[in-house]
Amino acid sequence: MDASFTPEQDEIRRTLRELLRRRCTPEQLRAALDTPAGHDPALWSALAERLGLPGLALPEAYGGVGCSATELALAAEETGRALAPSPMIPTAVLTAPLLLTLGTAAQRAELLPRIASGHLTAALAVPGPHLATALALTGDNAGDWAGGGRAGGVQARRSDGDWRLYGEVDQVLDGHSAGLLVVAAHTGGFARSRTLLFLVPGDAAGLTRVRQTALDATRPRARIQLRDVRAELLGTEQSHVLDALAALGDTAAAVLAAEAVGAADRALERTVEHVGQREQFGRPIGSFQAVKHRLADVYVQVQAARSAAYYAAWATSHGERVGGLALAQSLEALRTAAAEGIQLHGGIGFTWEHDAHLYFKRAAGDELLFGPVHRLRAHAAEAARLFERAEVAV
Repeated sequence: MDASFTPEQDEIRRTLRELLRRRCTPEQLRAALDTPAGHDPALWSALAERLGLPGLALPEAYGGVGCSATELALAAEETGRALAPSPMIPTAVLTAPLLLTLGTAAQRAELLPRIASGHLTAALAVPGPHLATALALTGDNAGDWAGGGRAGGVQARRSDGDWRLYGEVDQVLDGHSAGLLVVAAHTGGFARSRTLLFLVPGDAAGLTRVRQTALDATRPRARIQLRDVRAELLGTEQSHVLDALAALGDTAAAVLAAEAVGAADRALERTVEHVGQREQFGRPIGSFQAVKHRLADVYVQVQAARSAAYYAAWATSHGERVGGLALAQSLEALRTAAAEGIQLHGGIGFTWEHDAHLYFKRAAGDELLFGPVHRLRAHAAEAARLFERAEVAV
């Protein structure tokens, strides 16, 4: 493994950081959060036109750039630094890979070029509290996480040759504004139910979408209600949906880990800047040894998380699945950096007007969506049969 970045990868980082520095200032970020979409469509268009961000990891045959998960992780680290609200995670990380893996030739040809160009955004509609389970990050995804039968959720039935969806899903990332929904639904009745994925246009009859209040406003989400909604099956009834979701989960975890690293790194930078200016007893508090030690610990944690995130991104194309562990380490680093930032900013760090609380809410919100950390690690240990090996050694 060559740990150094190529000139092309460095250019992606440089260009994206410069664009976000100009187009996603704290003031612009807050203004975007207050819009109905929860993000700036003009910024998303700029990211698509200048960097091809929505199609960064899509094949060139579908209008993408043809890069690997590493480049996607690089982009995510920069959007994480800025806490940039955008459809990138729901569209490019969670949905596009499923369309590429499971979609029929016609579905891929119709949808992927539109996603790669930035003209179509998409969202994966699975129950928010079970997103980590659906992606096999915190447990086996073969259970009833999608609902169906007595568990509620979304159910699919055939009617006159068409598929019809019924049910409700909460906490769908970007679900209120996405042009396409990929909905996980159960079919086959209670006794023989199984999970399939369905394509639902954002303007489908019988579909209701309501934006929900979220702890982390930079990740807008919605409640999706489906009442006799006509849907198109993604792929075929023989598609290995659960395997595809598990494979997606590992790549998504690596990208999300890099995003968390970017947020943690920026939170640490802002804190270092502040302690160099804030004075107590006639000197900057950053000159106190105790403060230096605390920030040094955060720095080491962030750098370790960065190494783990990029190793996980590299490993996705080499048959290794370590995304969950990298995500756990990165979420822990973000939580620590955000908490130390608030503490060392003093009273101002607790106010709504200051940006420090945005990083803390990103840390807490991501753990609710993709974690928590201890479950990510526990599942990784179980998958590696770590405790079984320890018992044998004893």
